[in-house]
Amino acid sequence: MFSGIKQKAIVGKDGKIELSATELPEGTVVEVIVLVEPPTEEDETTYLMKSEANKKHLLKAMENVDKGNLIYVDLDEYEKSRTIRVNYAKRHYRSYPPR
Repeated sequence: MFSGIKQKAIVGKDGKIELSATELPEGTVVEVIVLVEPPTEEDETTYLMKSEANKKHLLKAMENVDKGNLIYVDLDEYEKSRTIRVNYAKRHYRSYPPR
């Protein structure tokens, strides 16, 4: 009868893989099958948390969300106001964008 042990391991230097199976008596014959996980892309939150400065900023932002401290921006209205400012600047300044 077969029994199984499932473990995760990380390939070390020179391709060495170490497994610990203290429940198996010394000398037990085993068959090892290695299943390689596909590389996963790191999500944005994990990436941002790597830097202490980004981590601090992200945690503060998450705290603000939890407290309801949010700023709502209507992107359509923002785009309209931006267009008005750009058109005004084009009419009133010799070089646009300003240098």
